[in-house]
Amino acid sequence: MARMHTRRRGSSGSDKPAADENPEWSDVDADAVEERVVELAEQGDDPSQIGMKLRDEGVQGVPVPDVKLVTGKKVGEILDEHDAAPEVPEDLRNLLARAVRLRDHMDENQTDYQNKRALQNTESKIRRLIDYYRGDEIDEEFTYSYEVAVEITQ
Repeated sequence: MARMHTRRRGSSGSDKPAADENPEWSDVDADAVEERVVELAEQGDDPSQIGMKLRDEGVQGVPVPDVKLVTGKKVGEILDEHDAAPEVPEDLRNLLARAVRLRDHMDENQTDYQNKRALQNTESKIRRLIDYYRGDEIDEEFTYSYEVAVEITQ
């Protein structure tokens, strides 16, 4: 049972259906999907936001239920091919933004010990994630600090 910094048991929810081909009602061209993915990335959307926009808005009015089924590649792989991938992975960026918000809150509320603990836990997650990504996704010399987090999240 993977419990990191919480008393709860984790999230169990519905899984995506095990499909191995794109549904016939979504007959979108793979190249058009790739172009739209790159276009959305250039507008500043994260990979998860790109997937949701393709699901909801679609390409040329046709919804795309799963980018990988249409193109054979994940959104991140498409972004890497077109040099449009973000410099910091999305999950690390979100944790950095959370740490900045918590630190700013702690500056105003020094006695908020619950949020002090949340900040410690978040920074711990950040350090573990940096170790995971070091060398592949981020620079070998990258280290976490509040100043670096502020710079990245702006």
